[in-house]
This record gives sequence, structure tokens and C-alpha cells, in this order.
Amino acid sequence: MDYVMRCVRVEEWPLARQLRLDALQDPAAPVAFLDSYEAAVVRPGAFWQDRTAAAAEGRDVRQFVAESPEGEWVGTVTVLIERPEDDVRFGEPAAVNQGHLVGVFVRPEARGAGVADALFRVAVDWAWSLSEPRLERVRLYVHENNPRAAAFYRRFGFVPSGQRMPVPGPGERREWELEYVIERG
Repeated sequence: MDYVMRCVRVEEWPLARQLRLDALQDPAAPVAFLDSYEAAVVRPGAFWQDRTAAAAEGRDVRQFVAESPEGEWVGTVTVLIERPEDDVRFGEPAAVNQGHLVGVFVRPEARGAGVADALFRVAVDWAWSLSEPRLERVRLYVHENNPRAAAFYRRFGFVPSGQRMPVPGPGERREWELEYVIERG
């Protein structure tokens, strides 16, 4: 695999925007994201600039991308840092300092090439490397109707925490919380 895993850069907001819009057009988008293409495509450039800047330079959020040898972005994952005192973004409030993986997407042509594994490795390693706050776990949510993603997350080492959350919107859809915990000495 010749892909490079790296953090997004501030000036790359147009690429970050386009990758997000492409992700929201993926057939799995309705069960993978709490956003829609229709809502995202009309957001102004300032929204994408701010979002990318926060993910490039922030201590509480970091977006990683997979870049092909030709410079094409083929995948992404974002890590949100959550503390018990923080406002809840989605799911249960953080009981401990934790990372929360969101926005997972790999372009169809790059699937099966180890891109998702490499993205997750760099994201989880970054989360565990933080000394302030020191994290006790990394979590994510997976829709009950997204078995492909659930299988990948479990293969990577995430296990069910026992928490289920209703998905915002119509119907009785649920997401399962999975967690990744390591023993620290």
C-alpha cells in the first residue's frame, strides 16, 4: 500500500469539503452519517474553512486523510476528544476522557487495500498519545444496519460497550456504541 496517512492541513478545506460531500453520496451514507448531502452542499465556504482549521490545528479534534500516490484523498476519519464536562455531541455523555471516531469514509476504489486499517491506526495512535487529557478509551457508533462497518470495527479491536442509542430522525433506528480500550501501566 502506497497511501500516506496524515492530518488534514488548514488550506486544504476545499479538498476536505469535497471528500465529505462524496462520502455523503455513498450508498451507505444514510446509515453511516448524521448528515445529508443536501444539507452539506449548501454550507458556505467559511463553515468548511472553520471545520478544517479546527481539525488541522485543534487539540480537541483531528482529521486524518489517506492520500494516494497521485495526491487523491481516498479516505478519512476524525477523532473528537470528549471529557465528562463537555457538551454532548451525540450519544451518551462521556463518563471518562475519551476519543470518539466519526466521519469514517473510504472511497469504494480504495476499499480492501488496507486504507481503513491504516487510517484507524493513525487515529487511535494519536488519541492514545495525548497526555492532556489522558484518554481511557476510544469509542464510535455504528448503525445496526451497517454490518460491513461493524465487522471492520470489531476486527480492528472495538468491542460492544452495551450502549445503544436511537438515531435522530424518523423511525426507530439504533446505533451501537463500540469501544477500544487498552490497559495502561
